[in-house]
Amino acid sequence: MYQILSIPSQLGLVLRAARKGAQLSQKQLAAKLGLSQNRVSELETDPGAMRVEQLFAVMAVLGLELQVQARGGQPVADSAGTVGAAPPIGTVEW
Repeated sequence: MYQILSIPSQLGLVLRAARKGAQLSQKQLAAKLGLSQNRVSELETDPGAMRVEQLFAVMAVLGLELQVQARGGQPVADSAGTVGAAPPIGTVEW
């Protein structure tokens, strides 16, 4: 799956699609994460309230990874952490 996200609500849709693609119910995902089913539902409907640690835990269970890149450009850093050209300074859109 490759998905460009520009606003937080898109993250919830991606996580829901990945969960369903993995054939996991919210309850099953919650059990793997040590969370309640209600909390998984909240993460999918309001991902802006998610802590970074929770995001990475959910991504790990769903087999996802996060890639950060300049808009329309190359990744900001490679997998070894080597930083490439800095993205242009501007307004971040949420």
